[in-house]
Amino acid sequence: MKPIIVKVSSDLLEKWLKAWSLSRNLSLPVQYKSGFKVKVGDEKQKERYIFSEPNKDFFQLSHTIDEPWIYLKVCSGPDLFINNIPEKWQLQPQGYMMNCSHPMNIQQLNLPEGYIVEYSNEDYMFIVKIITPKGEQAAIGRVIFVDDIAVYDRIVTEENHRRKGLASFIIKELEKNAVSKNIFKNFLVATEEGKLLYEALGWKVYSLYTSVVIPAFKT
Repeated sequence: MKPIIVKVSSDLLEKWLKAWSLSRNLSLPVQYKSGFKVKVGDEKQKERYIFSEPNKDFFQLSHTIDEPWIYLKVCSGPDLFINNIPEKWQLQPQGYMMNCSHPMNIQQLNLPEGYIVEYSNEDYMFIVKIITPKGEQAAIGRVIFVDDIAVYDRIVTEENHRRKGLASFIIKELEKNAVSKNIFKNFLVATEEGKLLYEALGWKVYSLYTSVVIPAFKT
């Protein structure tokens, strides 16, 4: 069954971007015409411009930017714009904005023997970290709260500790914290691989999330 894709509102996009920026200690997004701009500052991602749809502003910007490592991101599939932007732009792996507004399909989980869980709480963010018996980080995840939504972000399990249910444990703990704040609108952006995990937990695709970038100049 093909998922129902919803148009992402500018309000939701701004909230999600604010959460994404807070999660990475970046400056908050600023309005850029009908979209938003975030200064990232990484060597291979200097800035990102994000639009809720591939509109006139998006297409104009695609013809204006020549500098490498500036990303254009849009809440749609590539078929709606890829043939109408310059060939200098390189399509990136498909992303998926997902949401869940009901209890997730996660049974109460126990950590494998020897692992311990650490919690840290800030005004806008709750972090769950799982530590190995040797004191190393095995997995980590965050949920960031912006107004009435909870954004799950940077949920990572180290390769040597996968397939032990650590990610599901973290997501359940993050969900508990969101519920304690009476927030039930959950959002995230997933990769193709992550999408399968979240669908199994009851999440649904809300919108496609597509990125293009001009790679480094060839010398």
